[in-house]
Amino acid sequence: MALADVPLGLNNSNDLALFDFDGTLTRCDTFTPFIKQVISPARLFWGRLVLLPVIAAYRIGLVSSSQMRRLLIKLALTGRSKMELEQLGLKHAIEFLPTVIRPLAMEKLQWHLAAGDRVVLVSASLDLYLKPWCDQVGIELLSSSLEAEGDRLTGYHQGADCCGAEKANRVRALLNLSHYDRIYAYGDTKEDRELLALADEKYYQWNRI
Repeated sequence: MALADVPLGLNNSNDLALFDFDGTLTRCDTFTPFIKQVISPARLFWGRLVLLPVIAAYRIGLVSSSQMRRLLIKLALTGRSKMELEQLGLKHAIEFLPTVIRPLAMEKLQWHLAAGDRVVLVSASLDLYLKPWCDQVGIELLSSSLEAEGDRLTGYHQGADCCGAEKANRVRALLNLSHYDRIYAYGDTKEDRELLALADEKYYQWNRI
């Protein structure tokens, strides 16, 4: 089924819609372009050398997406100014994200908002750029965040990386799912399986399952 063929359903103001971001609402990953935008040239040079074997292992499935994200954060962002990264995140949200959003996916999200549904973005990507985007769109956000000591990033996540089972854990911590008449969920990778399992109506790569 093509995205354009996904049914819009019935208006119901007591429904919940849960959306993954990268690959679901967007045509591509948004985390790696952000890291490439903010990493210093020196760190980029040495990082490529250090990560070559890790990238090879990732491509054959020996290193998970979550492990890869943690390594990139450690390499690129340790010691960086949180305030500076927030400004770069805002720039990423304004200049890059609109260029990779799937128009039909955004149409589906807007339909949920127009119907009065509660809409929550649940993503392993960083709140540095997702929060400005969600604030602009008018939806809630559950995502990965970075730990800081004062204004300096430690190179670690604040809490767990928001992927896999952690996505479902975050949703349950925020919401009492029994309060909703119908739950929709949208994802595109194995990291979304637990999120999709929460839903009455679930879409994997825009095919209903």
